[in-house]
This record gives sequence, structure tokens and C-alpha cells, in this order.
Amino acid sequence: MDTLFIRKMEQKDLIEVLKIYQEGINTGMATFETNVPSEQVWNEKHHATLRFVAEEHNKVVGWIAISPVSTRTVYSGVGEVSVYILSDRKGKGIASKLFEILIEESEKAGFWTLQSSIFAINTSSIQLHKKMGFRIVGTREKIAQLHGKWHDTVIMEKRNRL
Repeated sequence: MDTLFIRKMEQKDLIEVLKIYQEGINTGMATFETNVPSEQVWNEKHHATLRFVAEEHNKVVGWIAISPVSTRTVYSGVGEVSVYILSDRKGKGIASKLFEILIEESEKAGFWTLQSSIFAINTSSIQLHKKMGFRIVGTREKIAQLHGKWHDTVIMEKRNRL
């Protein structure tokens, strides 16, 4: 782990970020999306500065970013978290390190709530979020289908230290 470096995501990282996202799509339990978006669409969807990558030996092995939950001003401090790690690097504490910097920087940027919608079957992600101080708010039953199968999602949130 001593070769792990967390830094702000740069435009040059987006190709690797999208490859890691494709791995998440392939699991069938990370997102309802079935196609990787274009770089432009990904950039437009995510906060301009609250995006970070984990790098080992000059290779991006994971990323974390915030998307706004609404365009309404009253929700400007609420962000939806996405975190993805290369499959062969999972379980090594990389996601925790990414979360630490994201939480700290999001609070500095005025975010008061971080939330995540996680497939109920993705117990490792639920445990990670709990470890990072998120709490379960509820479960949305059969909220959407992926490849013709209904899935529940667990809604989790973390409030900042107001």
C-alpha cells in the first residue's frame, strides 16, 4: 500500500476511469447503467473538482467522485458518491483512502450531506460505506431493472460535522 497515491483526477485519467467504470458495469451489481458514457457526459455529470483517483505505480486503480443530486439551489450541498476500484485491487483499503479525501474536501467545499444508492446485493459496498460513517436511511424495493431483473437499493448518507 506504500505505493498508493491519492490525487485530484485530471482529464488524462478519464480513459482509465471509464475502463474501471466498465468493470463495475460488468459486475451487474454496481450500477443500473449498461453502457459507459462518453468522456463529455461523464464530465458533465460529476462535480468539477470533487473527483479523485488512486494511483499505484503510475496506474489509476480506483476513483471517487460526486454528482449533484439536484439542480435546485436548496440541495447544492448534497452529493451522490460514486466509488469504483479495479477488481484485482479490491479489499486493499483503496476505497477507504479515496473516501477520506473526498469527505474532507467535500466538507471544505460546503457539502453537508453525501449519499449513495447501493444495490442491496452489494454487501461489501454497504460495509465500506458504514465504515466511512454512512448510515442506512432506507431501502428502495424493486426500484429498477437491470437486464430484466428487479433490484433493491439501499440508500445511505453521511452528514458532515455541522
